[in-house]
Amino acid sequence: MLLTITDVEYLGEYSLLCSFNNGQRRKVDLTPLLAYPAFAELRDKSNFIQFGLDQTIFWANGADIAPEYLYEHGVEA
Repeated sequence: MLLTITDVEYLGEYSLLCSFNNGQRRKVDLTPLLAYPAFAELRDKSNFIQFGLDQTIFWANGADIAPEYLYEHGVEA
């Protein structure tokens, strides 16, 4: 089964609560990704909170994150 995100909630700071199509939910802190150029403009929280969901999380600047990364780096919620 292909892992996808079915729902996402903003938890504050740079953390998201992701629900996956396997029934699992994970809290993910994305702060470490902000060091990378593709995510630099997301340091501005007004940009960070403007994410979209289409099987994964994406932003208007073209940044996106693979569901597998979110699952592996998340903590069970």
